[in-house]
Amino acid sequence: MSKLVSASGVKLNWAMFRTGYAYALTVAIATGFLTAACENNAPSGTQGGNQTSPSASNTSNAKGLKIGSILPATGDVAAIGQPLPDAIRLAVDTVNKCGGVNGEQVTYIAEDDQSDPNAGAAAMTKLSEVDKVAGVVGSFASSVSTAGAEVATRNKVMMISPGSTSPVFTQRAKEGKYNGFWARTAPPDTYQAQALARLASDKGFKSVSTIAINNDYGVGFEKEFVQAFKNSGGTIVNEQKPTRYDPKAATFESEAAAAFSGKPQALAALIYPETGSLFLKAAYQQGLSQGVQIMLPDGAYAPNFPDQVGKSSDGKYIIAGALGTVPGANGPSLQAFNTLWKEKTNKPITAYLAHTWDATALLMLAAQAAKANTGEGIKSKIREISNAPGEEVSDLCKAMDLVNQGKDINYQGASGNVDIDQNGDVVGSYDVWTVQSDGKLAVVGKVSPK
Repeated sequence: MSKLVSASGVKLNWAMFRTGYAYALTVAIATGFLTAACENNAPSGTQGGNQTSPSASNTSNAKGLKIGSILPATGDVAAIGQPLPDAIRLAVDTVNKCGGVNGEQVTYIAEDDQSDPNAGAAAMTKLSEVDKVAGVVGSFASSVSTAGAEVATRNKVMMISPGSTSPVFTQRAKEGKYNGFWARTAPPDTYQAQALARLASDKGFKSVSTIAINNDYGVGFEKEFVQAFKNSGGTIVNEQKPTRYDPKAATFESEAAAAFSGKPQALAALIYPETGSLFLKAAYQQGLSQGVQIMLPDGAYAPNFPDQVGKSSDGKYIIAGALGTVPGANGPSLQAFNTLWKEKTNKPITAYLAHTWDATALLMLAAQAAKANTGEGIKSKIREISNAPGEEVSDLCKAMDLVNQGKDINYQGASGNVDIDQNGDVVGSYDVWTVQSDGKLAVVGKVSPK
């Protein structure tokens, strides 16, 4: 059973949380302990289950815009998700220093979704019904965003994901299931699957097998990849019996045997780091992956992924030479963001930081444009401030000033031009990356969808 963690660090049983008593208790805890923390000048950083910014320590008394995040600090994609809240804090602090939103400081509340849909839904419920946020950045895993988006839509909270790329969101948006309360700054896998298929074709592969984590991300990516690779003249060896694995699986011997049967030239491994590393290790230990090119998506683009897979008996990385794709960042403000990131955090630049910055920027700019610190207000202006017409502007403080003056803008982000369409999607470019012999990940080129 999933747990809900209050701002004070008190763990609440999720089933109890649904009762009125636990709900009231949560409000009391959040109010009392956060107020005490503020009065005692508690240092910024992690408080209990929440990671809060210095400007967001007293959420109960905040008058201005409140935004939250559901991102993976633990679980299968934690290696990718852990740095992302820092990009949100950086954007919030930047805006607060240049006047805030609608004349008040912005409050930010972070929640760990544990890479789990149930935990993500619980975190979204807390943010929307207890903390009363207007917008949420997240999640990363598509399965978690699927669960969170249902809660966000019901509570009229604007949700912008920096990394959920499953094509399922486009379809659901077309069906009207989100009522406009969903967007993302990373392009859908409809495009990335085409890019990975093109990379496979460009490398001369004619026969490819697939293995996919059995969730919205893996299955959605798999279906798009299969169609794109077939359209290029290639053959999917296991098309009639696709290999998929349980996200909670701990052993992968049978899945490895199935995925590599038929002697493919390459394997498109549509996986997450923790479980995917176990799969690739199992395949290596059975002698199945020798001579087969491993091709990976953005879900495996984590710095410690090669170490998770491990080394051979002679000390070489098992997946050295693997190739993959990841949404690239090439926006007009990318260089400025990278400089600010290095200056303020002194941390390495990792994937999806720019997308996270842009998601946060869009929430704040739309709230200012609407002159309302509400999810409905943000929804009403999100496409207006991110698309033409309007003055193109990439500096966040300048953009806020122009919007405050009532001028139309076309925000140009760090990840890209972030032109949000009617389904909440953007179109992006893709970097090609590889695992080097020393286990480091390196970008070695670019590839476009066909």
